[in-house]
Amino acid sequence: MKKSVLTLIIFQFLVLSTFAQKKAPFWDDVQVIKKYDQMYKAPAHPVLFVGSSSIRKWDDLTQTFAKYNALNRGIGGAVINDITYYLNDVVFPYQPKQIVLYVGENDLPNDTVTPDTVLNRTVRLYQAIRAKLPATPIVYISIKPSPSREKFKAKAEASNALLQKFFAQETNTTFVNIYPLMLSKTGEMRRELFLDDMLHMNAQGYAIWKKAIEKYLMK
Repeated sequence: MKKSVLTLIIFQFLVLSTFAQKKAPFWDDVQVIKKYDQMYKAPAHPVLFVGSSSIRKWDDLTQTFAKYNALNRGIGGAVINDITYYLNDVVFPYQPKQIVLYVGENDLPNDTVTPDTVLNRTVRLYQAIRAKLPATPIVYISIKPSPSREKFKAKAEASNALLQKFFAQETNTTFVNIYPLMLSKTGEMRRELFLDDMLHMNAQGYAIWKKAIEKYLMK
């Protein structure tokens, strides 16, 4: 075998090995969740809250919705495709009686992402859930108005409009539009609802979410 051919084969092997060893985004976070489930048994058929950091950082979620048997399985920083990728880890094993979903906001800062992108990614996520849980009720929380992402306001509003239209045509699905509920009377973003990073909510912000969502939850 010529040296150049052997060198090429070795190079290809190293490249493939590198890709094989590369972890998917949030792999470690999901492994922590799985180890936690091994130590502490998750409630049977919970109302499952899943999505990005607005779910994960809802620290008192399980206490707030205790009578609904709530379970928090948010992944901080996740985009829509990440949740789709980890459905077999953070959704399906729990056999939820209902799913509360918040995703999409972290997709907005990507310059290549349009409202149609957000819609298409969400539709794929929804279809992946429906493939295994065809009748499980889903509550989809709209993208929220975060002051730190005010420059994406138009993209967020357009994405919400597309998503609301899509979910209106689906069965066992509720679209909760929290966007206008978190604005002032003059339509301004309310900084007092957020932590210092102006992205993650404080107790006042979550109180708005609780009031908007709770009426749709299953006991």
